[in-house]
Amino acid sequence: MANVGAVISSIRNIMRQDRGISGDAQRLEQLGWMLFLKILDDKDQELEIIKDDYTSVIPEKFQWRNWATDAEGITGDELLDFIDNTSEGSKGLFATLRNLTSIKYPKRAALVKEVFDGSNNYMKSGYEMRKVINKLNEIDFNSSKDKQVFGDIYESILQELRDAGNKGEYYTPRAVTRLMTQMTDPKLGEKVLDPAAGTGGFLTEAIDHVRTNYVNTVDEEHVLQQSITGWELKPVAYVLGLTNLILHEMDVPDYHYIDSLKKEYNSISRKDQVDVILANPPFGATIADGVETNFPATYRCKESADLFVILMLQLLKAQGRCTIVLPDGSITGDGVKARIREKLLTDCNLHTIVRLPQTTFFPATVSTNLLFFEKGSKTKDIWYYEHKLPEGQKSYSKTKPIQFNEFEPLIQWWNNREENDQAWKVNINDLKDWDLDIKNPHSEVALREYLTSSEIIDKLLSSQKQIISSIQDLKKELK
Repeated sequence: MANVGAVISSIRNIMRQDRGISGDAQRLEQLGWMLFLKILDDKDQELEIIKDDYTSVIPEKFQWRNWATDAEGITGDELLDFIDNTSEGSKGLFATLRNLTSIKYPKRAALVKEVFDGSNNYMKSGYEMRKVINKLNEIDFNSSKDKQVFGDIYESILQELRDAGNKGEYYTPRAVTRLMTQMTDPKLGEKVLDPAAGTGGFLTEAIDHVRTNYVNTVDEEHVLQQSITGWELKPVAYVLGLTNLILHEMDVPDYHYIDSLKKEYNSISRKDQVDVILANPPFGATIADGVETNFPATYRCKESADLFVILMLQLLKAQGRCTIVLPDGSITGDGVKARIREKLLTDCNLHTIVRLPQTTFFPATVSTNLLFFEKGSKTKDIWYYEHKLPEGQKSYSKTKPIQFNEFEPLIQWWNNREENDQAWKVNINDLKDWDLDIKNPHSEVALREYLTSSEIIDKLLSSQKQIISSIQDLKKELK
């Protein structure tokens, strides 16, 4: 078994030597398409053994096993030419795969084409590229141990994406995706969608959840294969997400390189609607010019997270369930923000809001919330649950991220709800302007905010009386 962490670390160091790679984003894009090709070929070889008539959609010359696996194989300028050549008659790997078609497996070919349409080869040294390829060949993606370790390596790649500047939208801590999925409980046969899928964390969590709890036969596995859908706009995240789904045994992932917000709002019909949405829509992200005109005039704005809320309401079936991450900025505010919240609370039963500590999405320090709702009936009461940092910990960090076991009290409370120091219930009629930013009434800060002026004066007088009484007692003792 390879030390996968050491392999990825070596690749990072090799790529730093190549003058064509400028910064983390390009290195991750380069690593993305190379990982994809290797993992796809490992899967193809597995399918060739299992299925008698299976053949790879990738032409034999460009299958990873035929040009990359020989450590002493093509290198230098010959390797660069093999990858980059665009001349007729001797097209290289990129030119070939960007035009890939297959009569037998059209969907699989379309996925490969989509990956290479959105990817680039940045490396300028065929010798450094050969070193990277040889390192990747140390990992066997058909070995369950290597695959398991690679799950952890995926986390580290995602953290690098997150740390590579304004790429925070790709990364939701694994503990949070697991909680959201477990509490939403997607079932076999339900269509699950993430319209801001990033590297596929919610979708792979949903796959694992359904497989573990509901899949027992080959036919049921086939149903699951048809039930998971993701859309992603950023090319690097898209390739990593697609690769992640293939590693999770999805034969032909229903995963697309598209801008969800460009989906024509009024064209979404009943056949497009889904049973479950799990998502962490990008917030504070720049939207493409004119995208807001896809949406009804009363909900148009420039904030991506708010537009995603409207899109998701349209994409949900009646009785469909949705759990999303939203920043404080989307659960409060007036104007269009208030109108979007009004639609959410009128069209859906927003039954639970989990309030997370500011540093949950480290290094971003944004106050975030998990909203759990079901379409089809109006909201009457909203339960709030404030998740607190572990005792003695002041914040989450790179070395101390949020852990799933911290949610144990919340999971215990979920089906047997009572008010306590962390949980409180709010009636919809008590909301002002549909504002959902309700502080924990049991916290000291909230208690101070809720006190009226006269109550504060009464408390001060009471304290003063206690002080005078204590002084008098002390005087008596001294005498």
